Amino acid sequence: MAEYLMMRLYGPMASWGEIAVGETRRSSVQPSRSALLGLLGAALGIDRNDESKQQSLSDAYRFGVKLEAAGTPLRDYHTIQVGRPPRKVTFRSRRQELMADKIDTMLSSRDYRCDSLAIVAVERVDQAGEELKRLAEALRRPVYPLYLGRKSCPLALPVDPKVVQANGLLNAFQSVQFPSLAEMSRKHEFDKPWPSKGDQWMFRLGQVRYYWEEGMEPGMAASFEAMRTDQPVSRSRWQFERRKEWVALEERQG
Repeated sequence: MAEYLMMRLYGPMASWGEIAVGETRRSSVQPSRSALLGLLGAALGIDRNDESKQQSLSDAYRFGVKLEAAGTPLRDYHTIQVGRPPRKVTFRSRRQELMADKIDTMLSSRDYRCDSLAIVAVERVDQAGEELKRLAEALRRPVYPLYLGRKSCPLALPVDPKVVQANGLLNAFQSVQFPSLAEMSRKHEFDKPWPSKGDQWMFRLGQVRYYWEEGMEPGMAASFEAMRTDQPVSRSRWQFERRKEWVALEERQG
């Protein structure tokens, strides 16, 4: 039996960043490891520039994700002021760009997921970090605001953290219940479980996707594996490295 902290992430907009190069800022459909660590760090009050505590946080927890609804894509366009380099000069930093004598503008795009919903399982690694019950308390009363990938993407409802004992991730996801969002919004009923028929219609629920990290006991067979560049190396320098992630696909019943 393993212990998991379960929480539900939902908001009108979310952005789970991928590699950001040039003008395009893409988003995955499922929460990234870096975003989930940022969520826990915000709840605990860990400063982004505190490299030691950020590293300890990263070493202490693993994540599994059940993607209930992938949401719909939204692309937002921005104009950004950039410096125009002299001939045969390449800027090495944003600071150098801003110090340039001549300026240009660049059109950039940022991708979001609208009405996506995910249930996240947090597993503690070898008794490191805070106990899961302490994490749950911090998520109920966070030190810093919680958001879904970007500060412009606030939560639409509390994460409702629950600590459960289960034989693997699949059992943990099956054993935990969260209230129906459709019944909460339409009838103000908080005792009907997710997903109700109203939820299935509202979110156009279809295939369920599970994601998990190396070292976790999934309790299910993987459909395939993928690589993601979302393992934080340095928050202050905004550096990330690649890691392996396993994915299982399941057709929703009913």
